[in-house]
Amino acid sequence: MDIKTAAKPASSSALVFFLRAGDKIEKHDFFRNLAEEDKNYLRLFIKHRRDDDFSSCLLLPSGGKCLIFLAKENKKNSLRKTIVAMRRVISATRREKVKEIAVGLNDFLTHGLKTEETAELMATQFEMANFEFNDYKIKPKDGWKFVEKVSVIGRESRTVGKAISAGKVIGEEINKARTLSNTPGGDMTPARLAEEALKSGKESGFRVKVLKEDEIKKLKMGGVLGVAKGSAERPRFIIMEYFKGAKKDKPIVLVGKGVTFDTGGLNLKPDNYIYEMHMDMSGGAAVIHVMAALARLKVKKNIVGLVPAVENMPSGSSYHPGDLLRTMSGKTIEVLNTDAEGRVILADALEYSKKYEPQIVVDIATLTGAAMAALGQRASAIFSTDRKLEKEMIEAGEKTGDYLWPLPLWEEYEEEIKGTFGDFANIGKTRYGGAITAAVFLWQFVKDNSLSVGPSTPKSGLRGSRRTSSAPAWVHLDIAPRMTTIESDSLAKGAAGASIALLVEFLRGHR
Repeated sequence: MDIKTAAKPASSSALVFFLRAGDKIEKHDFFRNLAEEDKNYLRLFIKHRRDDDFSSCLLLPSGGKCLIFLAKENKKNSLRKTIVAMRRVISATRREKVKEIAVGLNDFLTHGLKTEETAELMATQFEMANFEFNDYKIKPKDGWKFVEKVSVIGRESRTVGKAISAGKVIGEEINKARTLSNTPGGDMTPARLAEEALKSGKESGFRVKVLKEDEIKKLKMGGVLGVAKGSAERPRFIIMEYFKGAKKDKPIVLVGKGVTFDTGGLNLKPDNYIYEMHMDMSGGAAVIHVMAALARLKVKKNIVGLVPAVENMPSGSSYHPGDLLRTMSGKTIEVLNTDAEGRVILADALEYSKKYEPQIVVDIATLTGAAMAALGQRASAIFSTDRKLEKEMIEAGEKTGDYLWPLPLWEEYEEEIKGTFGDFANIGKTRYGGAITAAVFLWQFVKDNSLSVGPSTPKSGLRGSRRTSSAPAWVHLDIAPRMTTIESDSLAKGAAGASIALLVEFLRGHR
């Protein structure tokens, strides 16, 4: 989709009138340049509308087109509603089969964002709303219903144009990640995911190395090898490097779960849960396309991306409940449930991240149904050993529409994952708090053996924890709640592309 600034709408563009509660159409920037007959027509149309939340495409008396959007909220309402409104503009335009529109930048200016920030956000949301996964469909005779051109009318300047270009890049990379996640598991294998990372690196400008099974064995990644045993598709370990920051700056490492299909292994998932498990590599897809977005935006940072890629299948060679897997760190995992495989492969990737002596490690994974049970489908869970970092990421999520909610990471929960015959069990001792015990499990492979998360104190609040002196700051994002879109997102069904926008925002701004 072509998104550019313009001084005035082209005659071929449908005009978008986005009106919030209390707005008069006569005061809209586009209204004053209409023919008198068009003005009278719109006045009558608005006057006789009783709905306070609707969209409609109109053919004006002069022959032009316009799209009218009425929104319940007023200008004081939240950025959250503005983000959805941006998406609604494109989804309604697509529904009406309109190819070209003109949108007023002033319509979406909201409290807390600068003009350039609004322009960037708008471009990202427009791209996301203009996406639909149709790779496996026959093209209709009249073509796909996509918007081809958007003219953003407002303050035409170099900075606004640059912001729109940046937002477009972010939206494009989110959509590429959604395509990877939506691709059926029969096609999106560990090898294919690795190929996509190589392709993305070549196109965007970051280095990619892919380790095959023999190299993974040399690294003694028993977690990755153990989960992969049941599949004919062999594992891959994807390493991505983007070093454009100062040489003295330690890198930030992103680790993404790359389970290209998760049957649950011998602890087979029930049929109502297994259908969407080709999206269990959404964390890995996110890491690949965060790297691509940063490279395309020429961000001056040192970033590393790691993705352990496996398929979790039941077969005669599968790993079993009761197996003991020795990870790259030397720590052993007692497998109590083969469907808790994501944390097992991430354990090796988190250990590998230490090679870079990172300042921050962030892992992104569709890890637990428990996170969805706790939060529903409107926010991902965040766990961190650094309260300041946690706050920074939550703010990045609010700004981009990738919402996060913090859950505790206390040392008391470590009791839940102590193994009987191995160092750590891959599930907790009870059915409760599964998202937390999964996070605490991962923490064991970030910190040093002799150190643990400190207890909370009255000053640090309910989520309080402290970093160990020798471990990097660590963030765990459980994006299972946001793996797929929901109706109120105003996005196409399928993968949501969660965490990409917030990570790009965080990584660009973090000092």
